[in-house]
Amino acid sequence: MTNAQRFIGKVAFVTGAASGIGRAAAIAFAREGAKVAISDRSEDALEQLRAEIERNGGEVLAVTCDVAEPGQVETAIARTVERFGRLDCAFNNAGVENKAASVHEIHMDEWDRILDINLRGTFTCMKHELAQMVAQGSGVVVNTSSGAGIRGVAGGAAYSASKHAIIGLTRSAALDYAAKGIRVNAVLPGNIETPMMDRFTGGDIQKAIDLEPVGRLGKPEEIAEAVLWMCSDLGGFVTGAATVIDGGWSL
Repeated sequence: MTNAQRFIGKVAFVTGAASGIGRAAAIAFAREGAKVAISDRSEDALEQLRAEIERNGGEVLAVTCDVAEPGQVETAIARTVERFGRLDCAFNNAGVENKAASVHEIHMDEWDRILDINLRGTFTCMKHELAQMVAQGSGVVVNTSSGAGIRGVAGGAAYSASKHAIIGLTRSAALDYAAKGIRVNAVLPGNIETPMMDRFTGGDIQKAIDLEPVGRLGKPEEIAEAVLWMCSDLGGFVTGAATVIDGGWSL
């Protein structure tokens, strides 16, 4: 059972918030009292989420943002701090899957697209989030890696490379900021019920279910709950962690 008071007085910033895991996390933060800044490239879906959070009594700022564009990231975080005065929790969740291909068949523009969004985008978000957290003397960052960040994926070299790199980035940042009152962790989801999984399987979800030893897909809310725990006081002794939440898929 969650404590509905965990994030009262806190400010959370969530990327990739328009759907899937990001959406579930934004709703959960708001439900537990946080003021939430939500960002995504999809303006319409972002607006729908903003309206839903407000209908349920939450305080929310919606900022359209492509994490592959550094200027947009800087603006999104600046607007968050301008509106709410601080930044306590940042969930860097925006990411995309690659077009399945063997390494020699990967086009350079596809490689760059995946790395720009998944890895460079995460780094750019962290750069500005951490600057604010250093200034205020506290904060928590959680990055979305993947089960593909600790194993190979046939046809998924670009995606897997980006997610492996996020773990290294997370662990290095955790050491950089541990003495400054700031924690940095990563979650590694497996096969989750999200629009990305629909795209990846071509709508044949059973293919993904068959990969899961537990016999089902994970729910976005299950990943969101882990993110909130990492951002809460109960996760206060956890930094540099890469927490696998994948139903045994990566074993």
